[in-house]
Amino acid sequence: MTSSITDVPGIKVGQVQRIGEGWLSGVTVVLPPPGTIGSVHVGGGGPATHETDALDPTTLVPTVDAVVLTGGSAFGLITAHGAQRWLEEQDRGFRTDAGVVPIVPAAAIFDLGRGGDAKARPTEQMGYDAAAAAGASPDFAPVQRGNAGAGTGAALDYQRYKGGVGSASLRMSGGNSEVVIGAIAVVNAAGAPVGLGREQVLRAAPALPPLPGHAPLNTTLCVVATNAVLDPAQVKRTSSASHAGLARALNPSHTLGDGDVVFGLATGEKQLVQEGPVTPVLELQILAAEAVRLAILNAVASAETVETPAVVLAKHPDLT
Repeated sequence: MTSSITDVPGIKVGQVQRIGEGWLSGVTVVLPPPGTIGSVHVGGGGPATHETDALDPTTLVPTVDAVVLTGGSAFGLITAHGAQRWLEEQDRGFRTDAGVVPIVPAAAIFDLGRGGDAKARPTEQMGYDAAAAAGASPDFAPVQRGNAGAGTGAALDYQRYKGGVGSASLRMSGGNSEVVIGAIAVVNAAGAPVGLGREQVLRAAPALPPLPGHAPLNTTLCVVATNAVLDPAQVKRTSSASHAGLARALNPSHTLGDGDVVFGLATGEKQLVQEGPVTPVLELQILAAEAVRLAILNAVASAETVETPAVVLAKHPDLT
C-alpha cells in the first residue's frame, strides 16, 4: 500500500501545476471507476464549488465521473469543464438521448496572486490535462504530495507556512479487512496544524506573509473514497463525518473564511460484513475521519519551500 487514496482499487489521481512567471497554482483530479456513488458535505463559510447540488442523495444521478480540486478560487472552477471534455471523449458520463453528460463536481482554494500574477490561474486545458493524467495513471500509483496539483500555491496558518497536497489510507478490520478507506487533502487553511512537532511544521515552509492590503482567504478540500458498497445517503453521511478529521487536524477550521469541503466516493466493490454489535458503516466513517486527519498532516509535512512574491517582499522591503 502507498498510504494514499489510490490504495482504494480503481481510484486514480492526476495532477498538473505551473510554477514561475507569475504562476503558483494547479489542478488535482480524482478519477473513480464507472458507477461510483458520490456525495459531498460543505462545512466552510466561504466555499467555491461546482455541481455540489447534484450530489444530494435525493437528486437524479447518484454517480460521479470525476472530482476536480483546483486553485484559482472561483475562476479555477472552469477546470471542471476540461475534465468533462476528457470524460466525454472517453464516453463516460450519465447517458442521455443526446450523448453522455459527465458528472464532475469541483471545488477551489484561494491562491490568487501567490505566484505574483492574480490572473495566472488554472485553465480549462489544465483540467483536461489533469483528467488525462489520471486516466493514464497505473493502478495503485502513489500520489505526489506537497507542492503539486491544487496544492501548489496553498498556504496555512494565515499564510505563515506552506500548504499542499497530502494523502492517506486505512483498512477496516476482521471480515471487512479488504475494505479500504483513502483520503486526499488540499490544505490551504486559516488554521494551524494540530499533532505535528515544531520541527515538522518548520520543515513545511518559511513564513508566507500576505501582500499589503490583502487579507488571506482559505480552504481545505478533501476527497474520501472507499471500495465498500454504500448507498447515496451513506456516502453523504460519510462525507459529513469526515469533517471531524479536518477539525482534529486544523485549528481553527470551518471558519467564515474557510471554504472547507469533503467529497465522498464509494466504488461498490466490497459488501460490508456485520460481525458484532457495531454497524460496519460506523467503523468505516470513523476511519474516514481519521484518514482525512492523516492526509492533512501529510500535506503539511510534505510541503516544500517556494519563493513567492510575498516572501521576496518580506526579505527585501526596499522593493515596495
